[in-house]
Amino acid sequence: MSSENDNTDIVAWLADHPQVEVLHTAVCDLNGIMRGKRIPIEQARRIAENSIRMPLSIVGVDVWGEDIVGNPMVFSGGDTDGICATTGRGALPINWTARPSAMVPLWLFQDARTPFLGDPRQALASIVRRYAELGLQPVAATELEFYLVDPEADSAVPPISPYTGKRLDSDAILSLDELEDFGEFFRDVYLQCEEQNVPADTAVAENGIGQFEINLLHTDALKAADDAVLFKRIVKGVARKHKLVATFMAKPYGARSGNGFHVHFSINDLAGNNIFDDGTDSGSEIMHHAVGGLLAGMAESTLVFAPHFNSYRRLRPDTHAPSAISWGYENRTTAIRIPGGNPKARRIEHRVAGADANPYLVLAGILGAALVGIEDEKKPPKPFAGRAYSERLPKLPADWASAVNAFEDGDMIPRIFDPVLQSMFVACKRQEIAGFASQVSDLEFSAYLEIV
Repeated sequence: MSSENDNTDIVAWLADHPQVEVLHTAVCDLNGIMRGKRIPIEQARRIAENSIRMPLSIVGVDVWGEDIVGNPMVFSGGDTDGICATTGRGALPINWTARPSAMVPLWLFQDARTPFLGDPRQALASIVRRYAELGLQPVAATELEFYLVDPEADSAVPPISPYTGKRLDSDAILSLDELEDFGEFFRDVYLQCEEQNVPADTAVAENGIGQFEINLLHTDALKAADDAVLFKRIVKGVARKHKLVATFMAKPYGARSGNGFHVHFSINDLAGNNIFDDGTDSGSEIMHHAVGGLLAGMAESTLVFAPHFNSYRRLRPDTHAPSAISWGYENRTTAIRIPGGNPKARRIEHRVAGADANPYLVLAGILGAALVGIEDEKKPPKPFAGRAYSERLPKLPADWASAVNAFEDGDMIPRIFDPVLQSMFVACKRQEIAGFASQVSDLEFSAYLEIV
């Protein structure tokens, strides 16, 4: 659990920041949504005493915040509480709310020593511990894409430029003008990232109208996932402050680029050496085994990378997103890309996940499959050169329901995720599928109303 120093620091931090009026404590659910409680500032010592409690089932609710029908944790097990401990990030200042506020990230334990492995952060921590037992440490960096859209519209509509007063109307990949138009927004994003110790690096304008990407610098895997979760909240919160909406939906526009969540990772030994580096462009044998594990587990892990109904609009051929289970050197059409450059920085780029995915589960799925590949010495097929949307390559699950079935039935998933998380995630997604299936869209209604 969290150390006494972590908790004492939170109380001391609040004493040093008397302007803070609102304090939230939150855990991250399976959908990557922060859920928690507002507590009075004067009761902050409850955090230090690990006396904040929440139902263990809170991490397993659906995307609308509804309990899962028939969930045994709720209805048979009495909906037991878990102990909430701090993650070590302390109290994080928030600058986009009406009143000065802060949030304390928490994670769930069943008792004083037992992690609740249905908690996505605990799932990733479990994988990291398995690497540590082998004398290894994964190092990861992330790239997150998002769109800024008009907050007044009922569907995705490009925003109005704060500089020109005109609505954006064209793709502007790597446009400095577009970055400058939203300069105040980005300034506040970077300031908030600095205050929350989120290592934001390069920002670029991406392919879509009003689409941007910010890279986060490499760090240990658990912090990298923390950073990505916090970064998404920062971007959405700062956008509201600037009277915009920021969306990490995988595909907010049907005919434009989707939002990706690319993960770069390598693995260090105890001496800090990158074990993927063998001094050549091809990378070490261990790196190849990791690639073999990633490919072997990719179909059954797709639900982690594409967890929502909208996610599968992104995974289509020729859309800057992979649709085949493939790998290659310097090939951005493959699911797994090995970037070039100095062999000392040899790494794997995993390109499947959408920005709508839960960063903890994404990194757990990636690092877990890579670890299985290393343990089993799996050998990948030959790297693919050229356009990797070829019909002869094995494909990712084509739809949400198929991905749920693959995650439930996969042979590798039980070696990565605890059975509690696996069953919770499957039940959550099946309930969401039923929710979407019960709705008739406007297009469906207009297409069939008088014709059939």
